Amino acid sequence: MKYVDEYRDGEAAEKYARAIAQITTRPWTIMEICGGQTHSIVKYGIDELLPREITLVHGPGCPVCVTPVELIDKAVELAARPEVIFCSFGDMLRVPGTHKDLLSVKAAGGDVRIVYSPLDALNLARLNPTRQVVFFAVGFETTAPANAMSVYQAKVQGIDNYSILVSHVLVPPAMDAILSSPLNQVQGFLAAGHVCTVMGYTEYEPLAARFHVPMVVTGFEPLDILQGVYMCIKQLEEGRAEVENQYSRVVQRAGNLPAQKTIAEIFEVCDRKWRGIGEIPMSGWGLREKYASYDAEKRFDIASGPVEEPKECISGLIMQGVKKPDQCPAFGARCTPERPLGAPMVSSEGACAAYYRYRRR
Repeated sequence: MKYVDEYRDGEAAEKYARAIAQITTRPWTIMEICGGQTHSIVKYGIDELLPREITLVHGPGCPVCVTPVELIDKAVELAARPEVIFCSFGDMLRVPGTHKDLLSVKAAGGDVRIVYSPLDALNLARLNPTRQVVFFAVGFETTAPANAMSVYQAKVQGIDNYSILVSHVLVPPAMDAILSSPLNQVQGFLAAGHVCTVMGYTEYEPLAARFHVPMVVTGFEPLDILQGVYMCIKQLEEGRAEVENQYSRVVQRAGNLPAQKTIAEIFEVCDRKWRGIGEIPMSGWGLREKYASYDAEKRFDIASGPVEEPKECISGLIMQGVKKPDQCPAFGARCTPERPLGAPMVSSEGACAAYYRYRRR
């Protein structure tokens, strides 16, 4: 397929692997941020093509995985209400809360619907004026423009039975938290190409300079990732720490300015808790006060108490690059996609799900 097959060419991948081996003189640890990149790495065995001196670790780039348990519990509570049509992307339905998941609510009779866009949920609100429609607005910067536009359109069109349960998280503060941690092992980053498509990569430049860590904006196909690794290793070997753009066919330095303007109109930066990691200051988006009436947490006044995550689950260490999924004692035994302890085992972008699907032995 044009524009896909050429980025999965086996001979070209071997050439890149040899080129990486030729420039590597010492051990290096590189983190890919995005869960989509993780799945490509594991599915195609990209890490196994690299010289043994290079270790690829997996970052917190799965928004489903980092959505806190408290918010899953709120989603479960909302979805169980008879007046609510609860809309979500499909990979959120199996994510475990404290006691149950959204799929269990649906099985018990809750009106939980899988949609492919927040605008689908907005249309449901238009077609069901006597019901409250709530959309689970989960994601990194990538999904924020569409989620913001759904709120904007609801206000413009006077659709007052629509609201969103917001769980937006931001990549640069998470990278800052990882690099600032005493457990940090990361020496270079493959930054998420789709996030940078929206936001550009100027926010990464101060981080690269402050921590002296190279960051390469990278795509998702095997050759994208191998080229990103090559560019990152080259910087490390030369003692450079810059932001470079491998994904230049899609990403511009400034990003998508109209999308950023829409986001800024609807959302403002706030503190956000990350599942398995904890609270990271100024690492999320919430609705601005002028759009507060579309905030499901405020509209329904949902109570929230302290929750405990399963102590056996080490997903937080995995998403900080300290451990890998197959180093978890519960992996594939007490934690499976059918009975997950944590979100990375059920999310379509989760590192544990990738290892279970492609590396289970």
